Amino acid sequence: MTVALTVSDLSLSIGGAKILDGINLEISSHETLGIIGPNGAGKTSLFNLLSGLLAPTRGTITLGETDITHLAPYRRAQAGIARTFQTSSVFNNLSLLENVRIAAQASIGRSMDLTRNAYKFTQAVELAHQCLKQLGLDGRENQISGSLSHGDKRRLEIAIVLASKAEIILLDEPMAGLSVEHVPELVEIIRSLVVLHEKTVLIVEHHMDVILGLADRIAVLNYGELVVCDTPEKVIANPAVQSAYLGVGL
Repeated sequence: MTVALTVSDLSLSIGGAKILDGINLEISSHETLGIIGPNGAGKTSLFNLLSGLLAPTRGTITLGETDITHLAPYRRAQAGIARTFQTSSVFNNLSLLENVRIAAQASIGRSMDLTRNAYKFTQAVELAHQCLKQLGLDGRENQISGSLSHGDKRRLEIAIVLASKAEIILLDEPMAGLSVEHVPELVEIIRSLVVLHEKTVLIVEHHMDVILGLADRIAVLNYGELVVCDTPEKVIANPAVQSAYLGVGL
C-alpha cells in the first residue's frame, strides 16, 4: 500500500527533558493507526509535532514524498493534514453551517476576505451542507455551535475535518468527556472516515475497546519511546506493552 505519512527518528526535548525520542513510523494510506500509552507517554506531543504546533529537536516528517518537517501548521493543513483536539475547538459563537463553511471555503481555495459576502461562494456552502448531513447534523445548520451537546460538538468537528478535504486526520482523544451511550455512534463515524471517505486516521484514545475496534495497527508509546507498532492482537500479547500498562487495565 502507498505510504501516506512517514516519521523518521522524530525527537523532542524541552528544557533538557526528553519528551519523544527516536520515533519511527510508516502509516499507509487508508489505514487507522491507534496510538496509546500511559499519561505522559508523549502521545499529544507527537500530534503537536505532526500538526506543526511544535518543532522537533531531531528527525523528519514526510507527507507522501514531501518533507513537511518545517512547514507551518496552516501549510500542513493545506497539504492535507487535519486535526481535532482533546477539548472542543469549534467557533462557539458561529452557527454550525458557518463553522463548516469556513473550512470548505479554505479547502477549495476561495478568498477569505471578510468584506465579501461569504454565502456567494455557493460551492463552499453546498459542501458544508453535505458534510453536516453526513454527520447527521442536517436541519440544524443555523443553530449556534456553543449550544451543542459535547457529543454533537465532536460530530461538528469531524464535519469541519471532512470539509477541509484533508487526507490525513489526527483525532486526539475524540471520546474524552463523551457519555457512554454516545461512544458507539462516534466510533462508527470515525470508521466511516476510512471506509466511506478513504481517509488515513491516526487516533489517540484511552478507551482500549475503541482502539481495538477501530485500529488496523496500534503504536504504543511509553516514556517518549515507541515500544511496539503492530496489529492489535500482537500488541495486546506483547509483554513490554503489558508491563507498561500494568495496573492501567490493559
